[in-house]
Amino acid sequence: MVNYQCNASCRHCLYACSPARNSGYVNEETAEEICRLLQEGGCKSVHIGGGEPFLNFDGLLMMVRALNKSGIALDYIETNAFWAEDLANTKPALEKLKRLLAENADTLCISLDPFHAEYVPYGAALNLAKLCEKNGMRYFLWKQEFFSVLSRLDSQKTHSRQDMEKTLSTDYINKTVQHYGITYGGRAVNIEKEYKTLFPAENFAGDNSPCSNLLLTGHFHVDKDCNFIPPGCTGILIPLSEALRGINEDKYPVFASLYHGGISSLLEFVVQHGFSPDNAGYPSKCNLCFFIRKFLSEKDFAELDKNHYTEALKYYT
Repeated sequence: MVNYQCNASCRHCLYACSPARNSGYVNEETAEEICRLLQEGGCKSVHIGGGEPFLNFDGLLMMVRALNKSGIALDYIETNAFWAEDLANTKPALEKLKRLLAENADTLCISLDPFHAEYVPYGAALNLAKLCEKNGMRYFLWKQEFFSVLSRLDSQKTHSRQDMEKTLSTDYINKTVQHYGITYGGRAVNIEKEYKTLFPAENFAGDNSPCSNLLLTGHFHVDKDCNFIPPGCTGILIPLSEALRGINEDKYPVFASLYHGGISSLLEFVVQHGFSPDNAGYPSKCNLCFFIRKFLSEKDFAELDKNHYTEALKYYT
């Protein structure tokens, strides 16, 4: 994750990215450190995401070069294609493709779904796909299956929730989630709360199974500041060096509580800090966990990213 800033604020964004997020981008020193630590951990390949990586194209090229230098393979770069929106002038987009190809970055993952269509005309994704085909850049649309749904909308403009409920379906958000297979983390916690049945917090209090997501390494993320982010448990940040070499549980009590005793242990922990569960209830233990961590993030626990929890509850209407 080379940045947190994005030109979009998609309602399903796992990392709660938006135009208002910190405009910082991974720097060269940190990029090299990330590569070194990934090598140490045995990582063979990565993909580059954000935020929106193309908001700082020079920074993106720098990250690609750091990966090349380290010998870590680049599977693909994610983008919402905003930079290929101008059908009348494709020269800037073509130049970017050529410069990436010159650095052996040869595959793009292009977002195509109703959630992105609120912020970027889906025609931009289709335009970028055509430019890729003509210039030797491999790509895949994520997800191509949404094209048949989106084709009912004007491809050259963005569309509000109200537009899409009228044209697609009043339940298009829930249907998109089901087809997408998204994780209910980040801004998507709002979707889960809107569409799922809510239960009292005490319904989850007996679950003392350790959180299995915290140390999974099959697919995890490293942010622009060289922090390890557990898959699904966004808002938790542990320096990658510590995640790799050993986590000091005394330093990260929220992490330790979840790791050893799951939601039951975390509930006991947070009650001591004055947390009162929402009477409306929660759709899942992970949703409850998110709101507990949001509460604790206000108390400056080192492993909790306060900005993430704040941003996750914005923009969803």
